[in-house]
Amino acid sequence: MDLKTEALRYHSEGRPGKLAVITTKPCQTAMDLSLAYTPGVAKPVLEIAERPDDAYKYTNRGNLVAVVSNGTAILGLGNRGALASKPVMEGKGVLFKRFADVDVFDIEVDTEDPDKIIEVVKLLEPTFGGINLEDIKAPECFRIENELKRITNIPIFHDDQHGTAIISGAGLLNALEINGKKIDQVKVVFNGAGAAGISCARLFVQMGVKKENLLMCDSKGVIYRGRPGNLNPEKQEFAAETDKRSLADAMAGADVFIGVSVKDAVTPEMLRSMNRDPVVFAMANPDPEITYDLAMETRSDVIMATGRSDFPNQINNVLGFPFIFRGALDVRATNITEGMKIAAAKALADLAKEPVLDVVKKAYDNVDFSFGPNYIVPKPFDPRVIEWEATAVAKQAVKEGVARTPISDWDAYVRQLRARVEKYWD
Repeated sequence: MDLKTEALRYHSEGRPGKLAVITTKPCQTAMDLSLAYTPGVAKPVLEIAERPDDAYKYTNRGNLVAVVSNGTAILGLGNRGALASKPVMEGKGVLFKRFADVDVFDIEVDTEDPDKIIEVVKLLEPTFGGINLEDIKAPECFRIENELKRITNIPIFHDDQHGTAIISGAGLLNALEINGKKIDQVKVVFNGAGAAGISCARLFVQMGVKKENLLMCDSKGVIYRGRPGNLNPEKQEFAAETDKRSLADAMAGADVFIGVSVKDAVTPEMLRSMNRDPVVFAMANPDPEITYDLAMETRSDVIMATGRSDFPNQINNVLGFPFIFRGALDVRATNITEGMKIAAAKALADLAKEPVLDVVKKAYDNVDFSFGPNYIVPKPFDPRVIEWEATAVAKQAVKEGVARTPISDWDAYVRQLRARVEKYWD
């Protein structure tokens, strides 16, 4: 198959692009028209002007997310600009709708000035129930997300950071359970100190990894205290007291390797230097830090994950963002907290231990999956993900007091979630 030809055909044939707007109310008669627009539309306008929360009752705000990018970090393609990012942002919209029945407008902002992006998104707040930031380069992405979380009252989520962190967090919990290691005792090495690496490290610490057991490397080697040159605040947060200087130094005696960097960064010698039963998440895309085949040839005791779908244990962000927003939107959460992220990770980890449904096996050429070294996270096509993860996120939001409309009947909520996506499982 010629991937370029097929991909361009897929995006261009019929109606160009991957998203469209459809109406949810009839507009067939003069009365329909008068209700949809003037004069009838004035009635909900006045209701919302008097009670702003009624926007969730009379408009699509409660099920609408903006996917916002400036195209400065598109997939593995680098800075290609806002316009070139549009196919990716439409793609995110497809995944939101397909997996969690969340509607999306993709918003491509033609500026690299973080202050302008912050201003644009803040001004758009009345339109949306949540904001998914995407493919914005570090370190600007940290400032943009932090400031928007401070000045808005809706969930703000930078998926390049937190999606990878949540899915890899789920995988880490299960990998450590399988190899019998304690999360507060393992030594963890990160290669890559951009948006995903920093967020993974932060979440892992929240989940129990001791900061003193964590080493982070960038393109210049280990990030250590007193290292010459300017370190941004995010890197300084993980500067360690250590005499190790290279990635090879750092990996010697480590239990876990997390790669969000570049292909071929890890050699067989580095892998052999790790402790027994190492956990290696080589997530550089499309080519990992060490290939799956080479890692398995080097050590039979490794639990290996990549970002690829053609090997076991794919760390795939689609297991995160649709369902996290689903749960957050359904309780009108004011933000997405660290606790909600951890709840999502734990829900995914728990679901991976359940017997795999036939519909999942069918989607993967009837491969028989079961919990173990080659199956530490669920598959995106598991129809139970929305029930487990969205419910866990919504419950945590209620528990933490960030839910404006708490749910009382959780069984009914699960049935609602199932109904949103069951058409895809016929």
